[in-house]
Amino acid sequence: MSSNALYTDLSSYYDLMCADIDYQAQSHCVRRLHQLFGTPGRRHLDLACGTGPHVRHFLDFGYRSAGLDINQPMLDLAQQRCPDAQFSCQDMASFRVDEPQDLITCFLYSIHYNPGLEQLRACLASVHAALAEGGVFCFNTVDKGQIDNRSFVRHSAEHDGSRFSFGSGWYYSGEGERQALRLSIEKTTAGITQSWQDEHPMVALTFAELQQLLQPHFEVQVFEHDYERITPWAGTSGNALFVCVKR
Repeated sequence: MSSNALYTDLSSYYDLMCADIDYQAQSHCVRRLHQLFGTPGRRHLDLACGTGPHVRHFLDFGYRSAGLDINQPMLDLAQQRCPDAQFSCQDMASFRVDEPQDLITCFLYSIHYNPGLEQLRACLASVHAALAEGGVFCFNTVDKGQIDNRSFVRHSAEHDGSRFSFGSGWYYSGEGERQALRLSIEKTTAGITQSWQDEHPMVALTFAELQQLLQPHFEVQVFEHDYERITPWAGTSGNALFVCVKR
């Protein structure tokens, strides 16, 4: 077994790393939330869209869907998956759109990729400016006070003659506005294992702090992090779905 670093553009492994995610269930749930709280318009933008799996489902739902990401190799893969969608390489803290959007989404806790509160405020301002009147912003998020640093989710996949093991987990020091997403990849081919590890700085805040940021500009509904049924947040879970309607 080798401990060589696996130097790679993460886009090459993104879909394998997310192979256990039910993109269809997530997309269907958010479409339903948009139907309940939004306008009939179907202009959709997915922030931090990655390789475009959610965009693909919204296109299939009949939306005029688009995506943005800061990683161009991810967008190249997204364009292959969704040739009928438009993608742009932008930072979600300072993005612009050509026309108002009826629905803006940010899946997979990607709202936390804003590394601090200043960038998060800028992101929320960009979202508000990009939405049409009555437009909906929907995203999932984690409360920093509920993070268990011991929790590390793992899964494996076979691809092109190699076995991949992926791991991810939140880390929060217990104070401040920064948390981290820790990632690991192991690739084993013919008995030789290479490893890759990274840590992404991300914004940390409580749900109460997040609601304070949102409420001047949005009507906010909070739901349990359950894509199979729509249930109001009971106030105990550290994961939630936020549905924000532009005032």
